[in-house]
Amino acid sequence: MGNAVVQSIHVHPVKAFRGVSPRTAVVEPWGLAGDRRWTLIDDGGKVVTQRESPRLALAAAEPLAGGGVRLSAPGRQPLTVEVPEPAETIPVDVFRTKVEAVPAAAAAHAWCSAYLGTEVRLVHMDDPAVRRPVVPEYALPGETVNFADGFPVLVTTVASLDALNSLIAGGPHAQEGPLPMNRFRPNLVVAGTEPWAEDDWTRISVGDVVLRVARPSARCVVTTTDQDTAARGREPLFTLARHRKDGGKVLFGQNLVPLAPGTVRVGDPVRVLARR
Repeated sequence: MGNAVVQSIHVHPVKAFRGVSPRTAVVEPWGLAGDRRWTLIDDGGKVVTQRESPRLALAAAEPLAGGGVRLSAPGRQPLTVEVPEPAETIPVDVFRTKVEAVPAAAAAHAWCSAYLGTEVRLVHMDDPAVRRPVVPEYALPGETVNFADGFPVLVTTVASLDALNSLIAGGPHAQEGPLPMNRFRPNLVVAGTEPWAEDDWTRISVGDVVLRVARPSARCVVTTTDQDTAARGREPLFTLARHRKDGGKVLFGQNLVPLAPGTVRVGDPVRVLARR
């Protein structure tokens, strides 16, 4: 895998919103700097994602200096949201795990609620170093994560997407393909590997940053959501269920945990340090 490199980097400041694709990103212990530090919650405190609200695919969040975000969406005037002042936290339910977060200003709640047509609140993770542990079965002591589904960094490979799209092309829903990588909402996209090579990785370096591979990424209905239209289809879950299923879960990509902070850049070499 001597020629593997980072093809693109993706940061999603608000969970489930469209993000940005910078040329460089700082890697913090809990994820890429600015990635998924914000999320929407419903009136019961549960995280709201594209699973329930596919229209979130059309909403965008641009990171601002200092950790704030600029929100935009069809039919809405853009809104700048500053990081809330230190305040009393409220409990947030992230897939049945309780996490403390700080509510944004009332204008942010109103803007997001008006866009989705249902009552939601925007909250910010003030201190990711202590707020949320990585999924315990796959964590080392002290590892934490932002509002990502369970792990700090998600990596996917171009070769595996090409292989998946070839399988889709030969199946009953060929008209839905080829799918773009944004269906999988990764942080790092790697080019120059063999298809599914990432299945064997246990530790990699990206530039000078070393990351351990915690587990394969189990995929959900969000992957069937067209990120440009919010329309839903059958793929890639139909084909992944036929070819990439393990223990009742369909898999694409790998979940990573940084072993030390650093910076990653588009074009950085990706090296396998340990394999299964």
